[in-house]
Amino acid sequence: MNRSRTLLTSLRLAAQWIATPKKGASAADVIRHMMAMQAQDFAGAKWSVGLRAPGLTDAAVVQALASAQIVRSWPMRGTLHLVAPEDLGWMLRLTTPRLIRGTRLRREQLGLSDGDVERAREIAQQALGGNRVLSRDAIQKLWNEHGIETTGQRGYHLLWSLSQTGTLVFGPVDGTAQTFVLLDEWVKRPRALEGDEALGEWAARYFTSHGPATVRDFAWWASLTLTEARRGIAVAKPRELEVDGTTYYLADHMEPANGTFLLPGFDEYLLGYQDRSAPLAAEHAAAVVPGNNGIFQPTIVRNGEVVGTWKRPLGKRSFEYAPFGALPNTAKAEASFGAFMTQTPPR
Repeated sequence: MNRSRTLLTSLRLAAQWIATPKKGASAADVIRHMMAMQAQDFAGAKWSVGLRAPGLTDAAVVQALASAQIVRSWPMRGTLHLVAPEDLGWMLRLTTPRLIRGTRLRREQLGLSDGDVERAREIAQQALGGNRVLSRDAIQKLWNEHGIETTGQRGYHLLWSLSQTGTLVFGPVDGTAQTFVLLDEWVKRPRALEGDEALGEWAARYFTSHGPATVRDFAWWASLTLTEARRGIAVAKPRELEVDGTTYYLADHMEPANGTFLLPGFDEYLLGYQDRSAPLAAEHAAAVVPGNNGIFQPTIVRNGEVVGTWKRPLGKRSFEYAPFGALPNTAKAEASFGAFMTQTPPR
């Protein structure tokens, strides 16, 4: 990599707690630092949390969700993320109006009216009131029984709409079944941030955990307009860094860091930026996102650069690698992953 890419990636590895993991940190500590972590691949999302906090286990992340120390929902980009429970409400208030407007055509294609959505909301509120938990299938069965058809992605759209508008949130993990609860019952102490205060908070925490990043990275990541993103930056006043004529923002007093890491496919190290060219060379993009279909493969990262992909097939202890060149020494990274999965403290 050239010097510019090396500078950006080494600082990001430090900011994201990848090269500077926090021993003893809880899942909630990691999520609060990162602000939000992409989580449509649940197994990968758990490892994204674990690799940033040595000693944390897969079971501990599941327990954090079960006890509402962290929550899973669609706060931005129409994509599942893990967030701190107290932050979800004010994040939704910033992003929901634009995201809902953007789904009008899709709702029409599915044959769902605004009335259908509101009836689905009433049914869900009645069924879940009193801190009850229902599986995704059980909620959709109720809707069908009340004449709201859920086939053909209608059920998914209703769950997303009610979560996006602050009625539902994912509940505790129940094996492989997704469960839902009422957001206002599940989250006991939500924060009340509005306007510039909310934008400033979001900017400060994004650039602290993801910097160096640009205003366009921030706006894309948070589902904000460029105007809103710039307002947030004006309030937060992060440090500026000029690289090749582009302005990046980051926290003060950051030191570069490096190492070799095994990252899950949807880790924030790649997914946290609109422009991913610093860690991922263009000639290797197709290997990380085959067919450009939006499915990111787990990556081997050495000194900030994506140098291959990896997997550990279910039920096996051995790792399978597809390096782009020479395979770096992955022994330490393998041990960390194994400790996270087996609940054995890392060496």
